[in-house]
Amino acid sequence: MPLEESIRKHALKNALDYGKADAKSVVGKVLAEFPESKKDMKGTMQKIALEIAAVNSLTKIEVAKEVQKYEKEFAEIAQKKAESSGVQKIELPNAEQGKVVTRFPPEPSGYPHIGHAKAAWLDFEAARAYDGKMILRFDDTNPEKESQEFVVAITDGLGWLGIAHEPPTFTSDYMEAFYTYAYSMLENADAYVCTCPAEAVKKGRFEQKECACRSIGAAETIARWKGMHEGNMAEGSAIVRFKGSMTSPNTVMRDPTLFRIITASHYRQGKKYRVWPSYDFVAPIIDSLEGVTHAMRTKEYELRDELYFAILEKCGLRKPELVEFSRLSIKNAPISKRLITPLIEQKKVSGWDDIRLPTLKGLARRGILPEAIKTFVLSFGLSKVESEPGWDKLLDENKKLLEPVSPRRYFVQDPAFLMVRGAPGTIARIKNHPSNPGLGIREIGTDGKFMISKADAELLCVDDTFRLKELYNAKVIEKTPNGIVADFLGHDLIECKKIQWVAKEDSIPCEILVPHDLLLKDGGFNPSSLETQNGLCESSCKELSVGTILQFERYGFVRLDSISSAKLSVVFVAR
Repeated sequence: MPLEESIRKHALKNALDYGKADAKSVVGKVLAEFPESKKDMKGTMQKIALEIAAVNSLTKIEVAKEVQKYEKEFAEIAQKKAESSGVQKIELPNAEQGKVVTRFPPEPSGYPHIGHAKAAWLDFEAARAYDGKMILRFDDTNPEKESQEFVVAITDGLGWLGIAHEPPTFTSDYMEAFYTYAYSMLENADAYVCTCPAEAVKKGRFEQKECACRSIGAAETIARWKGMHEGNMAEGSAIVRFKGSMTSPNTVMRDPTLFRIITASHYRQGKKYRVWPSYDFVAPIIDSLEGVTHAMRTKEYELRDELYFAILEKCGLRKPELVEFSRLSIKNAPISKRLITPLIEQKKVSGWDDIRLPTLKGLARRGILPEAIKTFVLSFGLSKVESEPGWDKLLDENKKLLEPVSPRRYFVQDPAFLMVRGAPGTIARIKNHPSNPGLGIREIGTDGKFMISKADAELLCVDDTFRLKELYNAKVIEKTPNGIVADFLGHDLIECKKIQWVAKEDSIPCEILVPHDLLLKDGGFNPSSLETQNGLCESSCKELSVGTILQFERYGFVRLDSISSAKLSVVFVAR
């Protein structure tokens, strides 16, 4: 890559992230790639100045389109930075200490997932960095999709994550205010009521042609508006459109929809309203009314920024700062309700808490701790570079937290019988954690009859000496189809192979649910995404509470998922 292209690349990225490219921000990155350019700093700075001017003359759409050429490179840089730096400091433009107000505005139309966790943590930490506050607002102006079930799920999810927020607000409670602003815009010819068929509207926007409804008079416009409310117009027969520019290169500004008729009952407002606003209309207005200083949202809304500020201008309202960041998803794991719902309906997953899903309920059941999620999502900061990491980094963060606090237990997979002849009845006293004495010890009675893993049994040969971990030594005398016979060799520590075990009479069947990628590379369902492994674990595991995370030694961390008299079911967390 030549020097000029490096300058162009970083100028574009800087403009995408901050609205305009700045030479001071670009020069360091260029010199890092081309250290030899320091020899002619005057010439280098001249080249940077020229590219900065050229990039700053582009529209936001043109910048975003050109940056796509370097998307993969920037994603790799962001991933390395996230892995090396941990949680990144959040800096907001034009922020005043003690006066920052952010908002987390989920639509209550599904269960929260890791993408919501990223947005919520960024909103929360941004406010906290400036001694401000975060509003939880339910963006609920689509009666067909929303329900109280999801309000509860989102609220519970934030509580589980440990995110504190102001008492929740509901966009649907502001309907009368929205109507007042809409009426004013209609009176001032800043919006109009369109009765064209949906296909005609779509075609007109594509062909950049105005429809006849755009030029109707104020009296007819208001009459149509009232008709939408009074039931004189059927669902789908009329919409309110913003009067933008049908020739704008930004397709968002080609007379977008602001209101539509929806007759479905609303979970909160019932049948009180039948004319419902779009997100494009309510977001800027309610941000302004609720005192939001920094409206943070994912970067797919960037092209809607122009409309956001245009609506505020027409309504004469205060303009918050807009701060955009990239979405977060997990590689080969569906996040959206649109993708997950069919999997549930087809019984390919067990529900919203399926351990293969990146929903908060799924992550909790999988044994992922809230603090691990926080560290993971905040490591990406406010970067606009799209990222789709795999599970590994999240699992690694989780393992760091689990290692010092998780009690240990023995588990043998695919068990095989072992009898140690001449062994005395012994009570094994075993530490519950090698370096955390606060977790205590456990006592296991033994009588010479054990179960060991099939893998260990297959590696033992006649005359081999081995040690049952934390117990005593033995020597293999005979291997039969029914198991292994060994002789007791005493308690002294000797150099030999160590074998993990469970006492035959003090064990319980245990199944381990092991999640794998739910989706294949082509996006299709992976039929091998859930594996079940079987074995035996210490019977004392029955005394633990469901939800306990422990470590099966020589296997990995697991979360106790269910207990019955016949067996335990645990979820694999991490090696």
